Amino acid sequence: MLKSVNILNKRARFDYEIIDTYTAGIVLAGTEIKSIRLGKANITESFCEFSGMELFAINTYIEEYSFGNQFNHKSRSERKLLLNKKELKTLHKSVQAKGLTIVPLKLFTNEKGLAKLQIGLCKGKKNYDKRESLKEQDTKRDLDRIKKAFN
Repeated sequence: MLKSVNILNKRARFDYEIIDTYTAGIVLAGTEIKSIRLGKANITESFCEFSGMELFAINTYIEEYSFGNQFNHKSRSERKLLLNKKELKTLHKSVQAKGLTIVPLKLFTNEKGLAKLQIGLCKGKKNYDKRESLKEQDTKRDLDRIKKAFN
């Protein structure tokens, strides 16, 4: 079992411009948290949606627990996110008014062993923005190589 779990959504940083980040708790079943602690989860295809005034993480993949029995969880199901009422209201207003989306960025466990999901209020990037960010990464990589060669 891994002591600290960090599951990143690298695709979100490429596809979206992140405006603000929040840390939310997740409502999980017993076998779900066991699978997360083993590092068997994926959040690359997931997104967040409001249902009433509650926020849900949709399409989050948590592999079925291998030692689970007939009461094992479903691998892809809606999972409720826990945030303060004030944070939920600000997110809800910004999603409705500005047309922004909420995307999971990182799934991790804190010091107490509880699963947390870092979500980001995001705006979608255009294709030319994506190409620009790739160029920046390439130039940074080249500069690092040059610096390493001289040192």
